[in-house]
Amino acid sequence: MTVRFLDPPLHEFVPTEEADIELLAGDMGKSVADIKAIIASLHEFNPMMGHRGCRLAVTYPEIAAMQTRAVIKAALNVQARHPDWNMVPEIMIPLVGEVKELAFVKKTVVETANAVLQAAGSDMKYHVGTMIEIPRAALTADEIATEAEFFSFGTNDLTQMTFGFSRDDAGKFLDAYYTNKIYESDPFARLDQKGVGKLVKMAAELGRSTRPDLKLGICGEHGGDPSSVEFCHKVGLNYVSCSPFRVPIARLAAAQAAIKFPR
Repeated sequence: MTVRFLDPPLHEFVPTEEADIELLAGDMGKSVADIKAIIASLHEFNPMMGHRGCRLAVTYPEIAAMQTRAVIKAALNVQARHPDWNMVPEIMIPLVGEVKELAFVKKTVVETANAVLQAAGSDMKYHVGTMIEIPRAALTADEIATEAEFFSFGTNDLTQMTFGFSRDDAGKFLDAYYTNKIYESDPFARLDQKGVGKLVKMAAELGRSTRPDLKLGICGEHGGDPSSVEFCHKVGLNYVSCSPFRVPIARLAAAQAAIKFPR
C-alpha cells in the first residue's frame, strides 16, 4: 500500500465561501479578517511550481506529522481486522528535488510513525520513499536514494518540467505541433523516451547504484500506455500505476514486454 503525501498547493484546500470562513475562524479561535489574510497569503501566480508537495511539509511539518499518523493508524486498523495480512505501508513524499528536503521531511515521518507504533505496541514495518518528478531529482538520484527506500516516477510532472510547458495549458498549441510533425504524439499520453525517458533511465541506474534493492515504478497516465509500459520494463522498473480503466491495457502490455524482453 503506497500513499502519496499532500501534493496539490495548500490554497486548494482553504475555504472560499463566507460561511465556511466564519466557521473556520470560530474553530481556530481567530478573527475572520485573520483567516482571510492567511488565505490571501497562500495565493500563487504559478501554484503547480510553487508551495506544494514536500515544500508544504518543510514549512508546515505538522502536515507531514498529521498524515503520517493517519496512514499508520489506518494500517494498524486494517492489520487488526485482517491478522493474516502483512501490512507494510509505503509513505511517498512528492516533489523532492534535493536530498536534504527528503531527509528533513523523513525525520518528521519516522519520528511520528515510530511513536504511533510504539504506543500501539506494534512492530509493523513501513517504508519511506519519494516521487521523482523534478529533473534535478533524476540527476541526483544517487544522493536521494540514500534516504529513499523506493522511487515512483511522477512522469506527468516530470514531462511538464522537462519540456517546460504546462500540461493544463499546452493543449492550446500542441495541435499545431502535431500538424507540423514536430511532435508525433501527446507527450503527456505517451512517454517521451528520448528526453524524459532518458531521465527515468538515468535515475533508475543512479538510484540502484546507491541502493541495489531500490523499488522503482511510475505513477500517472503513462502507466497505461503500451509503449511506455514496454519502456519501463526495459529500464528495470518493478511496476506501473495508472487509472483503473487502463489497468487491463497496462497488464497486457506488461506481459507482452516480459515475453519480448526477458529479464
